[in-house]
Amino acid sequence: MNREESINFAKKYTEDILSFFGLNTDVYATAEEDVIELSVPNTYLSNLLIGRNGDTLRSIQFLLRSTLIQKNAEINRVNLDIADYKRRHNDQIAARAEQWAKEVIETGEEMSLRPMNPAERRIVHKVLGDFSQLSTESEGEGRERHIVIRKIAE
Repeated sequence: MNREESINFAKKYTEDILSFFGLNTDVYATAEEDVIELSVPNTYLSNLLIGRNGDTLRSIQFLLRSTLIQKNAEINRVNLDIADYKRRHNDQIAARAEQWAKEVIETGEEMSLRPMNPAERRIVHKVLGDFSQLSTESEGEGRERHIVIRKIAE
């Protein structure tokens, strides 16, 4: 399955999944580099489709990615966003990361963050990478993996 077929398949597959929930809507699909970006507009079912802490959204995304891999799709990485939930959530994490950075710089004490999924940790590492006086490191395994922020000795 080539690049264009991968994108079209992901779009149609997502629309088919949504139809099982009784939602007939158009999914916006593009590809940036090697990731298919899928966007579902805000609807009366958005909260159900997102689920608690985005769990349902991540499950749909996992199902879609697994199917693309099974179909030998050229692009099999997927980013599904429903009602801009992920974008808003990522913006909140980035803003918190800046607050955490300022606190560690002020106090000089290291800070262990709550466990986060890989996408959330990537955002924190990226935001804090702009602070030359800080270092970040992921520690722990599985669901307990978290970031530790440390001030670099001057």
